[in-house]
Amino acid sequence: MSRSEWLKQEAAKHSEAWSAMRRELHQYPELSNEEFETTKKIRNWLEQAGVTLLPFPLPTGVLAEIKGDKPGPVIMLRADIDALPIFEEADVDYKSKVDGKMHACGHDFHTTSMIGAATLLQARREDIAGTIRILFQPAEEIAVGAKAVIEAKALDGVQAIFGMHNKPELPVGTIGLKPGPLMASVDRFEIEVYGKGGHAGIPNATVDPIVVSSAIVSALQTVISRNASPRHSAVVSVTRLESGTTWNVIPDTAQMEGTVRTFEPEARAAIPEQMRRVVEQVAAGFGATAKLIWHGMLSAVQNDAAMVEIVAEAAALQQLTVVEAEPTMGGEDFALYQELIPGNFLWMGTSGTEQWHHPKFTLNEGAIEVSAALFAETALLALEKLA
Repeated sequence: MSRSEWLKQEAAKHSEAWSAMRRELHQYPELSNEEFETTKKIRNWLEQAGVTLLPFPLPTGVLAEIKGDKPGPVIMLRADIDALPIFEEADVDYKSKVDGKMHACGHDFHTTSMIGAATLLQARREDIAGTIRILFQPAEEIAVGAKAVIEAKALDGVQAIFGMHNKPELPVGTIGLKPGPLMASVDRFEIEVYGKGGHAGIPNATVDPIVVSSAIVSALQTVISRNASPRHSAVVSVTRLESGTTWNVIPDTAQMEGTVRTFEPEARAAIPEQMRRVVEQVAAGFGATAKLIWHGMLSAVQNDAAMVEIVAEAAALQQLTVVEAEPTMGGEDFALYQELIPGNFLWMGTSGTEQWHHPKFTLNEGAIEVSAALFAETALLALEKLA
């Protein structure tokens, strides 16, 4: 029996147990940097599979390792483990038992799949020439987990990294692959507008910061339509606007915040100054002043072409359907790892009913065995290719 066929058959044997594992995680979701019980469960399941646990200095999260009998490269598989502050509305028997918390982005599926991959790889240690680390990362949803992992030196010595996100609209057995940008950079901005308050019935004696803010919101769209290159994809969204305390008083100030998303590093670098110019000059035209405060967060997920080819070959060995991955303006802190080492982030088809972060989000658990076998195949293939 070929290695690929063995991985498929062995994954199928574990399917029921892995579904139960995923349902256990789903019923007891934990938010970012609060994944204490989740961490304990992951450690326990890995220990039961005989997988070595490495020291991990963060309060939550797990780093495991499968070291082959022969020397070779070091590669990493990564899953995220945190949930979201959402009340679950999905009609399933294993609905969240924690009010206001839900695995509405499928991280329970990601976690279980990588435990499955680790289990398969541990059983084939004689095939491994090198080392496979499996990272169960906390706090992806608030975009701080990867940074903490890097600072903890968990990536030291790693030569390539592979990860995924479930994709509800793709059927089980299909994956999406794409070299280059897949998920957008994520940056946050705040804008403070300073006008002159006064009586709502005497607006001519004021500089109304609400009017100024409305003009700024409209003008910011020109950053994309008239300042960014037509070759670039970018989004500027103002998501919060607050001002005033009562109905008959024009306030002195207004506050806004929002996000900017783009795929191209040069666009990301240029947009803050373009926005600052628009914000300040629009405000000045009304006799007000305004200040832009920029918070750089995440770069874009940029898939390395050679790593994409490795996954494509692994998918062929597993007889999966490969389609071109459709990019999204959503962000992922997996991008921070790719700033340091080459990697690939793929879409895993799950035949879901709703999109990420929806209170009725579900997925087909048949995708667990598919995903586990694919990542085990990818890890073994990557070690061979990078040797």
